[in-house]
Order: sequence, then structure tokens, then C-alpha cells
Amino acid sequence: MPDLDDPKPYEIRPDPQAQTSNPDPSHNAPTNVDYEPHPASSLPISPEHQHIVDSITRLYSGSASESDMQVYASQAIYDDPWSYCDTRYKIAGQWYGIPMLMAKSQTLKTEVVDDRPDRIVFKLQQEYTPKVVKFSKPVNSLITLSLDGEGRVKYHKDMWNHKDYSHEGLGKIMKTLNGDHLTKITRPPDSL
Repeated sequence: MPDLDDPKPYEIRPDPQAQTSNPDPSHNAPTNVDYEPHPASSLPISPEHQHIVDSITRLYSGSASESDMQVYASQAIYDDPWSYCDTRYKIAGQWYGIPMLMAKSQTLKTEVVDDRPDRIVFKLQQEYTPKVVKFSKPVNSLITLSLDGEGRVKYHKDMWNHKDYSHEGLGKIMKTLNGDHLTKITRPPDSL
């Protein structure tokens, strides 16, 4: 069992092809995956896990609420192509930034592709409308949430480009700087 204070052992590196490939290859991206959610194929999940998914999708949609942030453990990690955050407060900095940058962000659809006591993996289609250009664009991604023994998200991995990310070199430096300093701009509540 991983140390509850150390979130790094909670990182799950999902195989996007195994999790998302479509039996009809014509529906897959060039990387042989299908990140577009198909809600009719979604696995049933417990009310507790549904609460977590609902909170996370509200955060993607710009809720930036303290109650939705409580699904994260205090020492959780958020990992996407642009950010690497290692506390709930730093993660909040990312979510509190969405309303600052986006005129609108809405979840169009989700599909749970894996559900176990210690994880939830789902496809997400989110439509973003930046404040500057007012042009909406749907984005598909694969979300992997690792849960600790208390049912809180300990590691949140958001894969956009059908492959895993490097945790080394310049990419890691840029992601960590973003995660460490965005809170100075977005100013989430200190209580997080």
C-alpha cells in the first residue's frame, strides 16, 4: 500500500490504446485510439465515484468551488501537458484560472472506461470558448484518477495527446513552474 502522504506512487500510466481503441479502426485517431466519449458505453459506477466524476467535470466547466475541490487529497498531484501540481492548493490554481481565461467551458460528454476501488478512468469531451477569440473548440482527453484509502483523488492525470508525458527536462520544468506559480495570479482560497 502506498504511503498516504506521498502521491507519486499513485500515478497510473494507462495504456491509451487498451483503454480507448475502437473495434472499428476507421473511428480511431492515427494513434489507434478513440478519445471521443461514447456515453452509451460508459461503465456503471458507485454513487461515491459518480460524485467524484461530477465534481471533476464541474471543475473543468469553471466551477472553481471549494466543495468540488474537496474530492482531492491535500497532497494530491495534477498532471497534464501544461501543468504539474503537487498540492490541492496548487491544483486549485489551475481550476480557478479557467473562468479567467474562458468565456465558457462546458462538459459535452463523458464515458467511464475503467472503474475500480482505487481508480476511475474516463474519457472527457470539453468545449472551451476563450474570452479573447470567442471561438468554441471541443477537446477530447483521457482522465485517470487514482484514489487513496479514503476515496479522495491522489493523482489526476489528464492525457490530451494519446500518449504519456515526460517528467524530465525542459517540459517538466515548464509544467512545474506553471503549477507552482499560477496560484499567484488565480488566487484560490487559502483554506484549500
